[in-house]
Amino acid sequence: MTKATTRVDSVELEDRHTPGRPSVGVRFVDGLLTVFATLGVVCIAATIAAFALNISLIMFKTGSMSPTIPTGSLAVVRLIPASDIKVGDVTTVSRGEGQLPVTHRIVSVSPVGGDTYSIEMKGDANDSPDAQPYEVTEVKKVLWHVPGLAYVVAAVSQPKYMAGITVAASFLVVWAFWPRKQ
Repeated sequence: MTKATTRVDSVELEDRHTPGRPSVGVRFVDGLLTVFATLGVVCIAATIAAFALNISLIMFKTGSMSPTIPTGSLAVVRLIPASDIKVGDVTTVSRGEGQLPVTHRIVSVSPVGGDTYSIEMKGDANDSPDAQPYEVTEVKKVLWHVPGLAYVVAAVSQPKYMAGITVAASFLVVWAFWPRKQ
């Protein structure tokens, strides 16, 4: 270990930096950049998987599926043909033009003809099935969910937070590639 002595205001300070070994600050920043780079790779892989596997995200804004899927949950859903659904599956179906989709548990499935099926659905927290059966050729099946994550996604999706994230990411990229003195 080499020691360098520096005189500052008549106090001697020892530099305990070992040549060839980065300082704690440099290691911290390198670790932080590694974490962000890994998150970037995960985001890219997730985007590719979403397109290749017909996967998307949905947010639960009501408690109709509680306690199984509570309000504020974020769920991963996959688009599947109606011929693959069965009683007990939790699926998302379109309710028509201008209306939000509904995500409930299937309580009955009947073929209508061709690729079309009539399904009756019911929310786990509801006393009775939905008022009308749905005629579908495909549905989005819930694969898994994370309680509370929808609140985080909704908050981060606001323009002011997206702008902040963009500025911070841009700053990190510029800082990482900025020329340094050797």
